[in-house]
Amino acid sequence: MSLAEIQTRIAAAEAEHGRPKGQVQLIAVSKVQPNARVEQVLEQGHKVFGENRVQEAAGKWPAFRARFNAIDLHLLGPLQTNKARQAVELFDTIHSLDRPKLASTLARLAQESGRCPDLFVQINTGKEAQKAGIMPEDADAFIDSCRDLDLPVQGVMCIPPVDETPALHFALLAKIAQRNGLSSLSMGMSADFEMAIGFGATHVRVGSAIFGARSPAK
Repeated sequence: MSLAEIQTRIAAAEAEHGRPKGQVQLIAVSKVQPNARVEQVLEQGHKVFGENRVQEAAGKWPAFRARFNAIDLHLLGPLQTNKARQAVELFDTIHSLDRPKLASTLARLAQESGRCPDLFVQINTGKEAQKAGIMPEDADAFIDSCRDLDLPVQGVMCIPPVDETPALHFALLAKIAQRNGLSSLSMGMSADFEMAIGFGATHVRVGSAIFGARSPAK
């Protein structure tokens, strides 16, 4: 499926659900994709991309940024505290703020550098033991603690369990955002981004539908 087709489907979902045109930002998930595929999407004028690993992004994006202007880079995967400094320097937005230690580290780095990427708090809506994220019942207190640290929390993010309908998780995430006065919702991927838009997603993360099947990680 082409980038243009995905953009058309996003616009149609916005219209269907009464959302303002252009309110939903498409993050092209370029993790583990060959540079040639990423370059093709850049040449079509798309500038918003998502990566899962700091190391992979560091090896890929400086060269692209030297050739293409105004790239907006998002970290979608888990962030180790020992990679936080590099992530702050490389990414414009981090979607995986998921624990107090990371919040404290990001706050310290922000004080040292005078800048911090926009942040999304990752919520473990399915309460899955193997998955990162703040438990839903702890979300309000954690968001408050991040604000106390002067962190620029813009919204919340979730990755629903693969064996459950995502609608319940999108609805839960929207409620958490609303009661905490957050305007941004990072939810919805290749298989369900139109549904996510119906529940208020402002950022959808689409990879395989744009780039095709991922290459094996090396």
